Amino acid sequence: MRKALRWLLALVVLIGTVSAAGASAGAATAATPDIKDRILAIPGMSLVEEKPYTGYRYFVFEYAQPIDHHHPSKGTFEQRFTLLHKDTSRPTVFYTGGYNVSTTPGRSEPTRIIDGNQVSLEYRYFTPSRPQPADWSKLDIWQAASDQHRLYEALKPIYSKNWLTTGGSKGGMTATYYERYYPHDMDGVVAYVAPDDVVDKEDSAYDRFFETVGTKECRAKLEGVQREALVRRKPLEKKYAAYAADNGYTFHTVGSLDKAYEAVVLDYIWGFWQYSLLADCATIPADAPHATDQAIWDSIDTISGFSFYTDQGLEPYTPYYYQAGTQLGSPDITQPWLGKLSRYGYQPPRHYVPRSIPMRFQPFVMDDVDQWVKHHAHHMLFVYGQNDPWGAERFSVGRHADDSYVFTAPGMNHGANVAGLAPDDKAKATARILAWAGVAPAAVRSDPAKARPLAGYDAALDRSAVERGPSLRP
Repeated sequence: MRKALRWLLALVVLIGTVSAAGASAGAATAATPDIKDRILAIPGMSLVEEKPYTGYRYFVFEYAQPIDHHHPSKGTFEQRFTLLHKDTSRPTVFYTGGYNVSTTPGRSEPTRIIDGNQVSLEYRYFTPSRPQPADWSKLDIWQAASDQHRLYEALKPIYSKNWLTTGGSKGGMTATYYERYYPHDMDGVVAYVAPDDVVDKEDSAYDRFFETVGTKECRAKLEGVQREALVRRKPLEKKYAAYAADNGYTFHTVGSLDKAYEAVVLDYIWGFWQYSLLADCATIPADAPHATDQAIWDSIDTISGFSFYTDQGLEPYTPYYYQAGTQLGSPDITQPWLGKLSRYGYQPPRHYVPRSIPMRFQPFVMDDVDQWVKHHAHHMLFVYGQNDPWGAERFSVGRHADDSYVFTAPGMNHGANVAGLAPDDKAKATARILAWAGVAPAAVRSDPAKARPLAGYDAALDRSAVERGPSLRP
């Protein structure tokens, strides 16, 4: 009987303790504002929508940004960004693709590696994040970096752990420019396939790349199809005209159907190596001179896309071509296998931007960034694909760089990532990302070969961060 009473008393005490603990936890939860409310308490912040996703909360926000960060009082615009929220106790990745932001939940590779939160920012002047009316002179890399800096400062009090910035292609360039102008914001930079066009008029590196990429047999097949497309310009342009009429396409910006046609054809080989693998050479017509018109058309259309140099195809990319023609630079390649079949050569960005938008090239901007990276890189990691044309002109880190690296993924294209690196490079890159984020396990700190992503693979979240687009843009 005495044992029974002692057991009952212990049970009552245990229940009381658990109840008190639950009440205490509930009170703490009630006292802590919901993450959505905390974000919306930031001046200038508004919610577009919230989408459920298992293990996260996912939001689309708009944030009021100055049109001109030099003169914040001269008007604002709404800049869209998304938040993949895991926990404020986790580190955060600041992602940008350099173009429009996707409003479908997605996770960049560094976000998976560190198992963190992710803020994804739409680049200024990509719709709907465009001032109205648009003063295009305010679209430059410093203004865009200042957008990131201002949003980071607004969110840092909530997400107080380490931050990394990342992006692929133009997004990798954007992450690099952000670090150049605001080097004290981020704890690390992971830039994927980021071109570095230091001298816009010197593009021989691309010619050397196309002389050796892949195999001789693959190069010959691609060159054969491209030549045939220009040899058969008349019948294929007739097909192009019908295609444009059927789809309501026009050619006012580029100037004519003929210029658009050649621009698509000249993108063909670049586009193949940007988005395809060596094994995909098997899909290229082997005997181009004896292939049908339809086979030539289909191959060019699949890789380059006949819709792209229409007014309708170019319009969403006006901000990119504006930047390419004012600061970023753009590639030019000779393609000697075409002989005199080309009438226009690679057309400069000015041809892809409406003439109503003024453009003036600033030749020293990229050199400034390049020299800064060489001499001041700190916690920066660049990843390139061996067979990606954009990697022919790439960033490098000099002997003064601090804990910074450039890696090349064997056989990979414009979708190169840490997972595609050689085993030793992959382990080192993963270990550094974990360390910069402040979440490297003790085992990894003592042996980088043990580095692994902290979050498991999710087929829906972890799709490629570099989406396929028109060939001749990063």
